[in-house]
Amino acid sequence: MSVVVVGSANLDLVYRVERIPSPGETVLALGSDSAPGGKGNNQVIAAARAGAPSAFVVALGRDAAAERLIASLADAGVDLRARRVGAPTGTAIITVDDGAENAIVVDSGANGMLDGLDQAERDLVAAADVLLLQLETPLATVAEAAAVAHAAGTTVVLNAAPIRSLPTALLGDVDVLVVNEHEAAHLAAELSGEPVHDASGEDLAGVLSRLGLAVIVTLGAQGAVVRVPDEPPAHVAGLRVQAVDTTGAGDTFCGALVAELDRRRGPAERPGRTAGARPDLGTLVRAAEFATVAAALSVQRAGAVPSIPTLEEIHDFHSAS
Repeated sequence: MSVVVVGSANLDLVYRVERIPSPGETVLALGSDSAPGGKGNNQVIAAARAGAPSAFVVALGRDAAAERLIASLADAGVDLRARRVGAPTGTAIITVDDGAENAIVVDSGANGMLDGLDQAERDLVAAADVLLLQLETPLATVAEAAAVAHAAGTTVVLNAAPIRSLPTALLGDVDVLVVNEHEAAHLAAELSGEPVHDASGEDLAGVLSRLGLAVIVTLGAQGAVVRVPDEPPAHVAGLRVQAVDTTGAGDTFCGALVAELDRRRGPAERPGRTAGARPDLGTLVRAAEFATVAAALSVQRAGAVPSIPTLEEIHDFHSAS
């Protein structure tokens, strides 16, 4: 069993504010901190802490920020396959308000230099049981990784964030698409050719499932909708918690999701593409339930990586809830 993440890593600069400023407005921070982040980095650490043997393909600079990220990944037990490139390690500026909402600006830096996969990286992806991708690195690399995994019978999970237009060929290689309501609405509008207004999570999942893949639409505190083609939607209930900081909650969900999919797939279950690598509805629902618990734990603590729970914490919280 194994999970591979191909994606981004940033050093997050986090500012706590009473409210997120409007355009042209200056506000004073209540405090600041820095911590490892980036969607790929958050997700692979979430998968590792949730119990999955996890490897990470990433591009980092030759700077102090990279060393901090490397130490954090090592502490989480991640098998790091890092390229060291001639650009600064990615950074993100994050403001978090008293309501736990956030606004984020990312400078891709080294993440933009993750151009293509070398043979060792292709072999790593092909050997994985589950591949997890996001969209903070060059789209051509995302598509290449998905194609390699698809051909090898690896389950391909794409978190389509930050949202952008997606090539049909890439979507054809994806088994499970994970999006929030806003991302789902954007993709559904592209698919239908007309704006999507006030659609429910179930409706959005239904539109996207016409692509022939499984869809999970996350709904924040309201849980998630899971849909596979030609089957009715399933709803995963959210959990009532006191949120402190929602930064990284979606990444925690994705990492925990693939860890549970990997666990449920098992070492002997590696089908060829004729059998399909897409999990069935029941498996996806159980994995989404597990991921919802992990995300609920993460929002109760500040920061992205610092808030990601361990497998023991997830089990303990699930048992108590």
